[in-house]
Amino acid sequence: MDLDAVDDSALDGNVATLFDQTAAHHGDAQAMEHHGRRWTHDEVRDWTAELAGGLHDIGLEPGDRMLLFLPNCPQYLIASIGAFKAGVVISPVNPQYKRREVAYQLEDTEASAIVTHPALREVVDEALEDADTDLEIITIRSEDWPRNPDDHAFEELRGEPTLVERANDDVALLPYTSGTTGDPKGVQLTHANTRAQLMWPLTASNVDVEPEDVRSLTWLPLYHITGFTHTALQPLVGGGRLYFRSALEWDPQECMQLIEDEGITHFVGVTTMYADMVEADDFGEYDLTSLESASEGGAKLSAAVQERFEETAGVDISEGYGLTETHGATHTQSGSTFGLRHGTIGQPLRMTDCKIVDDSGEEVGPGEEGELLVRGPQVMTGYHNMPEATDAAFTDNGYFRTGDVARRDGDNYYEIVDRKKHVIVSGGYNVYPSELEGLLLEHEAVADAAVVGIPDERRNEVPKAFVVPASGVEPGSDVTADEIKQFCLEEVAEYKHPREVEFIDELPRTTSGKVQKYKLEDEE
Repeated sequence: MDLDAVDDSALDGNVATLFDQTAAHHGDAQAMEHHGRRWTHDEVRDWTAELAGGLHDIGLEPGDRMLLFLPNCPQYLIASIGAFKAGVVISPVNPQYKRREVAYQLEDTEASAIVTHPALREVVDEALEDADTDLEIITIRSEDWPRNPDDHAFEELRGEPTLVERANDDVALLPYTSGTTGDPKGVQLTHANTRAQLMWPLTASNVDVEPEDVRSLTWLPLYHITGFTHTALQPLVGGGRLYFRSALEWDPQECMQLIEDEGITHFVGVTTMYADMVEADDFGEYDLTSLESASEGGAKLSAAVQERFEETAGVDISEGYGLTETHGATHTQSGSTFGLRHGTIGQPLRMTDCKIVDDSGEEVGPGEEGELLVRGPQVMTGYHNMPEATDAAFTDNGYFRTGDVARRDGDNYYEIVDRKKHVIVSGGYNVYPSELEGLLLEHEAVADAAVVGIPDERRNEVPKAFVVPASGVEPGSDVTADEIKQFCLEEVAEYKHPREVEFIDELPRTTSGKVQKYKLEDEE
């Protein structure tokens, strides 16, 4: 969709008007595909408007929060846009989460509703036993799982077509991100934040393909800001079409076959996805040349994997950078002034102001390292119900502190050097050691614990736990490493659990009591 074709009414207030503008120009064109089922932009517009009315019919009001506890599917986008139209705030939940994780988000958001899949319904019941909340449960249809008869049927939740007015600074999206310490934080992303990211592709020449010709493979998880914003919402607003596959059912052969059969033009993946495709025995047998854009993030891609994929697909893999707090990208190689420069995250988006500062807050010059600060219309307004954390996240002049160490060259290309936070990036997922350490301390056989990332050939890095046994506990007889790992598996998403557990007499600490994790990492 050309920027000139966007009506002024879509440039203010409720971001959902952008999707209706798209339908006005591309109504009969395909918008979504999911395992052979297809929907047009007109059908998306009508379904989301009726869902907005249905949400009001069951008692939801503008400003209420609704959790999306779903795998990747068209209903995820329908629920999101329908909620926007109803003025309801959506809060994505990782479908791999277990009882305690879902309960925390239910309580912290004070959710009025949750949209879920029948396969996840038992987890919702367990979470509701812990969460002090009363809410409406909406369940999508599944051929393999029966629906709870007490739930609202998502497909039947239709009312009078609705589009409520919202202010630019009203919250539209409330994803959660974990810090290195403390509880997960709700990130307040407004209608204006969302619009800023969705309008950017309409004003930038990233690749030689018209927005309405984009075919985006949406395989990254939609609960994650990159999957939601960059593989789904952006292409949809441009008039393109989305192809949904579940991130929980990743299959490199199916991915490559889909690229060939459907002429996929845009694919965003994590390092693990590209490595799996390249290492497949039949990698060279698929025609991947329809790809106009291939992007990756989350961890560095090995040069060997990158070269093999680029040679076969005929497209360069570009890197970018962004955070949940920035509603996705702040930097990109694609569309940068001097083209791609591997090893960098490219240049800032046209709407993004950023700088690199030293520990005193003074800006440093090209080639010097410091913390990356960003400012722009896509940056969050703050953390939900955490004013102190919000204040700490911003400088006095409104720059967001990313917590990442970076440097830039003379052409304004940026490179991420290191992470100030102790996040472990495992197969594209962020794992926060503090969460695992708190969980490990709940085990009766554990007196102390620290978690670090260790190298892994396929997933880049995985968590390893160093455990100090409780007094009188003998490792190997009273408790085993496998028992500790199983304990974690039962409490948190599978990708988070420590792949290795090592028992040690004591953790290395500073005189002030802080764990010296670098010593544990150096041993590895």
